[in-house]
Amino acid sequence: MGLIKSAIIGTGFMGRVHFEAARRLGNVEPVLLSHSQFEIALDDPEIRAVHICTPNAAHTLMAEAALLAGKHVLCEKPLATSSADAARLTALAADRGLRNCTCHNLRYYPQVQQMRVMREAGELGEILVVQGTYSQDWLLYETDWNWRVDPEQAGPSRALADIGSHWCDMAEHVTGLQITSLCADLQIFHKTRKRPKQAVETFAGKTFTPADIDEVQIESEDFGAVVFRMGARARGAYTASQVSAGRKNRLSIEIYGTKASVAWDQERPDELWIGHRNTPNGIAVKDPSLLLGGAREFADLPGGHSEGYDDTFKQVFRRFYGSIQSPGSAPEYPQFADGLRQMRILDAELMSNREHRWVDV
Repeated sequence: MGLIKSAIIGTGFMGRVHFEAARRLGNVEPVLLSHSQFEIALDDPEIRAVHICTPNAAHTLMAEAALLAGKHVLCEKPLATSSADAARLTALAADRGLRNCTCHNLRYYPQVQQMRVMREAGELGEILVVQGTYSQDWLLYETDWNWRVDPEQAGPSRALADIGSHWCDMAEHVTGLQITSLCADLQIFHKTRKRPKQAVETFAGKTFTPADIDEVQIESEDFGAVVFRMGARARGAYTASQVSAGRKNRLSIEIYGTKASVAWDQERPDELWIGHRNTPNGIAVKDPSLLLGGAREFADLPGGHSEGYDDTFKQVFRRFYGSIQSPGSAPEYPQFADGLRQMRILDAELMSNREHRWVDV
């Protein structure tokens, strides 16, 4: 059906990840543009889709402009820095009849999809408990800095918005349940941080002299702990941390049902733990020939060949661009509505922490 031309806006870590994943599809011709080159994407009639990989504060204006220009939009999470903006984008995309995606890509590890299909097939029984963490260490020191630390660029939340949203999206996607109410406790361990006077790449550790830095007051959390109610009966808890030494990018989720349990760790993505009450537990290693039918299509490589972080983007993008080429098809990826859903959970978390109480979502 021909190539789809797309523009990736943002040339940092995430923009480059999007660019490489889009190139791998075979039916997409991406161009990588800086923030300042955004107008090029809007003015070019051959560019049909726009990826927004800029700091969070730019998401709303860029997504809105792209939709008004008739472009399909794929936006990094969080979709916006407020629920009101996220709701406006969701409504605008629907009104314009354009494809829209919030990039909650971590759903699409093969073993995560295996957990979802096992739950849908009834293998887990009724879900009772959901728990886990998303832990990183790249902002452990007061000298660690990134644009995400600046609320003017990232919004009012950091750990919960940046990585907690991934965990909550996965928990709801796999279980098929929604978080209904929650109680959150947030902590800023570094009340001030040392901001370098030059740009710092995401996840890059740097060492600076005193002359190279400014001391800045910090307003967004390094850590958050959330207890929640899910669906009618299930209960759960998770933490989001960017100060956990040794944890590079560990999204860990455990789902306990009345028949069986499953647990998965992003730092060991090909392994799925399956737990039983009266028979031995097991570790299933990713092998497409052994995955259930609804999960098999998310694994492109044979058993023994690892599929990781970059492959999850490929899986999202394949479905996003497939829906552009098939206008009548149902989307099989997280949409702006899913991004709005996570913004509303974030609102409840921030309110709960601020008011020291349980909050309904």
